[in-house]
Amino acid sequence: QLQLVESGGGLVQPGGSLRLSCAASGFTLGVYAIGWFRQAPGKEREGASCISPSGSSATYADSVKGRFTISRDNAKNTVFLQMNNLKPEDTAVYFCAADLRLSDTCVLSPQERMRYWGQGTQVTVSS
Repeated sequence: QLQLVESGGGLVQPGGSLRLSCAASGFTLGVYAIGWFRQAPGKEREGASCISPSGSSATYADSVKGRFTISRDNAKNTVFLQMNNLKPEDTAVYFCAADLRLSDTCVLSPQERMRYWGQGTQVTVSS
């Protein structure tokens, strides 16, 4: 069965850190660009960051630039999102998604091109 599974979410105080993981099973993650998306209550899902299949390039939304770092370990079929200096506005369900690309690049839109999605992990930033 082809699936992505996110983990690492939780409750953290403002200024704290979390590390999310996105593990793939049933397919080789190394040929896919991976994006991290998030959806806050009452808001549309938005892209936060993505990484190219080899890991050589990454893209960040302005709202997370300088605070979030995306990385991947293709040998372990896993992608990570290190989130530092978290803010209450980062509270959302975080999803990872896989995008089969012909080039070693990544994009966060359109979201419809993402082939596989995880079930999401909740991140809550609150004091």
